[in-house]
Amino acid sequence: MQMISELLEELEESTHNIAMSALEHIHTAEVIMTCGHSNTVAEFLLKSGQKRTFSVIVTESAPSLQGQTMAMRLGAAGIETTLVTDSACFALMSRVNKVIIGTHTVMADGGLMALGGSHALALAAKHHSVPVIVCAAMFKLSPQYPCSYDQDDFNHMHSPTEIIGYQSAKVVGKAAIISPLFDYVPPDLISLFVSNIGSNAPSYIYRLLSEYYYTGPELAR
Repeated sequence: MQMISELLEELEESTHNIAMSALEHIHTAEVIMTCGHSNTVAEFLLKSGQKRTFSVIVTESAPSLQGQTMAMRLGAAGIETTLVTDSACFALMSRVNKVIIGTHTVMADGGLMALGGSHALALAAKHHSVPVIVCAAMFKLSPQYPCSYDQDDFNHMHSPTEIIGYQSAKVVGKAAIISPLFDYVPPDLISLFVSNIGSNAPSYIYRLLSEYYYTGPELAR
């Protein structure tokens, strides 16, 4: 029961603990880019926005359009926010100082299972030498390695109806409608992980795994 209580406390406090380090990573007059909506990233930006003046570019993350929720939330707090289409991330990346994103899961190799569109954003950032910071609590750390680095095999798919309606049946019969839920972002595209226990490089994930998961012979038996 004590261990369960500690886990519940970590779940409740992790977002706050990550946000407390925001001022170490965001500076005045910077331009930040993010994608979709992540409560952890939102709190991270809002905490920094209390003392720093900066602007945020949010990609809308179609077809879910979660970026609209993020943009409204930041704008309501007085942070200068611009909502753009996912395809505009490369064109705008040259103006960006850093990319800050959330993730669904941190894989054992240091890669991410992140919101669709994150991979394109990270590739654009690498091309322009923009650092990519990932805000992720430690409970999102997984001991699983991606079984395949192929995006189609690794991914889960949305229903095609989110992109095209049933009234367009003629088009559906002639085209494959692919709507990925997640993107796999390899560790070489990530600069830094910011968690509730501190900041670490992707190469340090193996050490965190050894602390959080036991893979000894007793477990195998």
